[in-house]
Amino acid sequence: MNQIALPLAWPAEEQGEFLVVESNARAVRMLEHWATWPVRTAVLGGPPKSGRSLLGRIFAARSGGWVIDDADAIDEGTLFHAWNRAQEERRPLLLIASAVAPAWQVSLPDLRSRLAASPAATIGAPEETLMSALFERGFARRHLEARADLIAWLTARTERSHTAVMDTIDTLDRAALAGRRRLTIPLARETLDLDKTARNRSDFRS
Repeated sequence: MNQIALPLAWPAEEQGEFLVVESNARAVRMLEHWATWPVRTAVLGGPPKSGRSLLGRIFAARSGGWVIDDADAIDEGTLFHAWNRAQEERRPLLLIASAVAPAWQVSLPDLRSRLAASPAATIGAPEETLMSALFERGFARRHLEARADLIAWLTARTERSHTAVMDTIDTLDRAALAGRRRLTIPLARETLDLDKTARNRSDFRS
């Protein structure tokens, strides 16, 4: 996929869309085809702010299944029983974690073997197309006017992560409000340079 689109067969909810691009398309396909899973449990990995929880809610609405978010922070015995229950009741279960195996290191052997048999997919770092869309949507939700040249400037200079995009939007939102200024490239350059300097000083002191 090289363009952003909605998973059209799925219900939109809350603030609406999940943006489907190459970095998350495999995860979307896995959840769309839940009825063909070899077992009734799958694992979805992804970094914070990547839309993994929204994708899980869309999956639950579409499939009628269960979702356990932040599964890597849940007691392994609880996950083991949830996996077994999903098989017994023939109801799909999605485990959402920050990573999939082997990065998700599971101690309980019985759970580890069950997760190894479960389909898994990971949401990757956002590509340029998604970065641009996240900036555009994030500013729009805050009722901030951001021109195309500013979004292109930010996309080229921001770390390729969902969290970095959200942090940048937060920083510029505060700066625009405090100074009662429009969002422009000069404001962004000034604000982000000051923010970077402040973080470097904090790191040096620590």
